[in-house]
Parts: sequence; C-alpha cells; structure tokens
Amino acid sequence: MPLGTLDRSAPSFFRQGPSALSQLVLYSALALFLMVADARFRVTDPLRKAVATVLYPAQWLMLKPVELAGHGAGYFQSLQTARQETDQARKQLALMSQRANQGDQLAQENDRLRQLLGLRERLQVPAQVAQILYDTADPYSRRVVVDQGQNAGVVLGSPVLDGAGILGQVTRVYPFVSEITLLIDREQTIPVLNLRTGARGVAYGDPVASHGGGMELRFVSANADVQEGDLLTTSGLDGVYPPGLPVARVVRVERRADSAFARIYCDPVAAIQSARHVMLLQPVAGQLPQKPEPVAAEPVIRKKGRK
Repeated sequence: MPLGTLDRSAPSFFRQGPSALSQLVLYSALALFLMVADARFRVTDPLRKAVATVLYPAQWLMLKPVELAGHGAGYFQSLQTARQETDQARKQLALMSQRANQGDQLAQENDRLRQLLGLRERLQVPAQVAQILYDTADPYSRRVVVDQGQNAGVVLGSPVLDGAGILGQVTRVYPFVSEITLLIDREQTIPVLNLRTGARGVAYGDPVASHGGGMELRFVSANADVQEGDLLTTSGLDGVYPPGLPVARVVRVERRADSAFARIYCDPVAAIQSARHVMLLQPVAGQLPQKPEPVAAEPVIRKKGRK
C-alpha cells in the first residue's frame, strides 16, 4: 500500500472528548438544575411514586420477619406484665376494701358533725373531661394544650387534675383549645396543706429538679415538723382549688445550720409527663356566694344649738 494512502488520524479508542473539568461543570449544572426543578415543580414525584410502588412488595416481605419477632417478644412481655399487674391489683383491691370500710365510717361521723355544727356541705364543683393534644413549643415552660376551649365552657384559672391528683391550672383559653400550666412550671404556685400535721404552706414549681421536674415547699422553718413521705393536699384558701385534693408527696428534706428555712423537695402525685385525659374544674371562687355590698352609712345631721 502506498505510504500516502495511510490514514494518519487517531483510532476512535484514543480519541479524546471534552475535558474532565468541562464534564464536571456540565454534570454539576445539570444536577443543580434537577434539584431546583424538583424542589419547585416536583418533576420527579411521578418517578418516586413508581419506584415506591415497585419496591413496596419487597419492603413488605422484608419487614414481616421483623414484625413477627417484635410481636412475639411483645406477647410474652405483655403476658408477664399482665400477671404482675393482676397480683398488684389484687393487693390494691384488698387494701382499698379495708380503706373503704373505714371511709364509710368516717363519712358518717363527718355528716353527724356537720349536722351538729350547722356547717354547709362541701362545694359541688362542675367538671368536664379533656384530652391532652401536645406540649407547647416553649422549652422554658412546662405547658400542655387540651382539646377543650372557650366554646366548651372552659374559664381562665380552672384547676386541672387527673386520676391521681392536681396536674396544673388553665392559664390561657382559646375558642377551641386551652393551655394548661403544669405544677412543675417555675411560675406555678399552689397553697397546700400537710395532711399529717395540718400545717399550711405554698408549693412552687421546680422544672430543673434532678428527677426531671418536681416541686419545692418554700418558706418553711428549719424546725418545722415535715418528714419524707408526707402528703400535701390543696388547702382551698386561694379560691381556685377545691380543698383536700392530692398535690405532691415530700421526697427530701434538707435542713441547714446557716439558713432559717428548710429546703423541702416534693414529687407531684399526678402523672405530669404521661397523662392523656384530664378533668377541668370550675374555680371555687365562681361557686362561692357573692359578698354583700357594704351599706353606706347614713349621714348624721347635727342640730344647731341656740346661740
């Protein structure tokens, strides 16, 4: 073959296309364009739905063994828990039966004393049930929102309690929901009565307690008769909470020589962190009879004497 007829061009295998930098810029721009288009116009939603539909059977099959294992472990655990709860319920039933017999006797004696002393019956406070929807977004407060509001008759300052005791107080009322400030909030205070000694005091919220939030009984003298395990109930002196409702239990008492007051830490009786359904009461002040208006004194007319 003549030398001049040879093809001097490089084979296709050695042909070089665009440079690596050009390809990087091109594909980066394409990726950025696709991300913006997907974020603004949802162009890849049909593709996502198609892929999810195709992969769903495989995901379902892969998750079934995990679900079966979880259900099996949960079944045996719930069986053991049910047995423990049954034994505990039997013990509580026997204890409650004993207390019920004593309570009936005390109630009869109380009725006789009230009849003798002519005291009025305990206030019957209207109540309504509500469900806790969610916690508020404020990290510096301890508040929850319930599904009852102004349309349901909820008023500002209504006491809130669960099956165990006082939970908090309604501090904001909206048309359809209400906001409840829990007892462990730093701005919440409640007058209490030591059920064992009869001493009155004021309990304050303590959200930074080491046990995840509690209460503190303040301004109690260092030599006061307060012990661990004492039950604190509402005193009813504030015109908000009905008297005799459980509030908290004393868990630690610190007496210091350099302070005239004791540090008394309490745990709320109510399920502050896990309550789902609560009861809203009308404030006691709204059930009390109105105070009579003061009668204006008649002016004294002095008679002028003779000159």
